Amino acid sequence: MRVTEVVYNDSNPIDGYGPGFFRIGGTVFHGAVLTGPKGTTAWGGYDDRAPLIALAAEVDVIFIGTGAEIGHIPDALRAPLEEAGIGVEAMASPAACRTYNVLLSEGRRIAMALLPV
Repeated sequence: MRVTEVVYNDSNPIDGYGPGFFRIGGTVFHGAVLTGPKGTTAWGGYDDRAPLIALAAEVDVIFIGTGAEIGHIPDALRAPLEEAGIGVEAMASPAACRTYNVLLSEGRRIAMALLPV
């Protein structure tokens, strides 16, 4: 069997998560986070739209991890992102982490905003 090493270009993969934290690229972050081609930072939640919109030239899709369960994101967040040309996919944070890593390994132009589980 041939094994191919996974290469993550400009972004770090999600290494793990647990109650109130995410481990991204080997570093633990507590609370909500935004990760993508510009690195990983704290995220203020659904009302914190500016850093997501700032990624418009660098990403095609932003995954929104809604916490332990899937939930709807407010139109006040979705509409400005879509107007900026960014696709938005909401899913539970664990599923978002897995999906993000797979698409990141394929070289896709993605970012992720996560609420903790």
